[in-house]
Amino acid sequence: MRFGITILPEHPWREAAPRWRRAEELGFDHAWTYDHLVWAGLPDSPWFGALPTLAAAATVTRRIQLGTFVSSPNYRHPYLFFRELMTVDDISGGRLLCGLGTGGDVDARMLGVDLPLRERVDRFHEFVEVLDRLFREDHVDHAGAHYEMRDARTLPGYVQRPRPPFVIAANGPRALRLAAAYGQGWVTYGRGGDTLEDWWAGIAELTRALDEAEAAATRAEPLRRYLSLDGSPRFSLENAALFEEMVGRAADLGFTDVVTHWPRDEGPYAGSESVLDDVASRLGDWR
Repeated sequence: MRFGITILPEHPWREAAPRWRRAEELGFDHAWTYDHLVWAGLPDSPWFGALPTLAAAATVTRRIQLGTFVSSPNYRHPYLFFRELMTVDDISGGRLLCGLGTGGDVDARMLGVDLPLRERVDRFHEFVEVLDRLFREDHVDHAGAHYEMRDARTLPGYVQRPRPPFVIAANGPRALRLAAAYGQGWVTYGRGGDTLEDWWAGIAELTRALDEAEAAATRAEPLRRYLSLDGSPRFSLENAALFEEMVGRAADLGFTDVVTHWPRDEGPYAGSESVLDDVASRLGDWR
């Protein structure tokens, strides 16, 4: 099992930098940040850009992988995004994880493009396919339903080959097939549920659906499976015992990685950093 932590991009860098350093010192394998214009969970909070945050985090860390949790096409063109990803991968020395998802309703409406969910999923598929080409080819031409490029140059400056890992967020059948076709990892927060048991039942259904998608795809190696523990009705860092229980259940369902959130003082992910320290001291026992 590998362990990740998400640090929301809500703090000025002078306050955020110590958290990114501390995430590495605590022994986490990967650290993530949300990629939104505005996150619905904290609509009135200050909010900073994901890719600049990861570039800055790369300069204050040496080992830990750094990822978007997750980026969407709601306000990104794949060619512009490719350049940003290439830059962060270079600055970090090849530690970038590229989390990708269809995107939420708030960002989808904010720039005046209010597509139905089916069309957003169609756009996401095109976005992933084009982004994959940009990392693998030069002089890329593309004319699709949502994006167009003419002789897009992609002179390589990235470190990871053939490209940084795509970790694709997927809960529905089409997105699961996309993850199996293009991803190196799959991430889910579940399908909701009023109780922890309901949530785990939904997670089990999703893992079975991914098994089917992987079996139908031609893959050289299996997907890494990332579980966002805090998609459940309870915050995973509520106490160390709950975290340990959730890690065990995730492992039983075949997950290779789990992700929690840095505790906040109030609101979403409210908790104590003392619990974070306690959990971090035991990560070696759970690997």
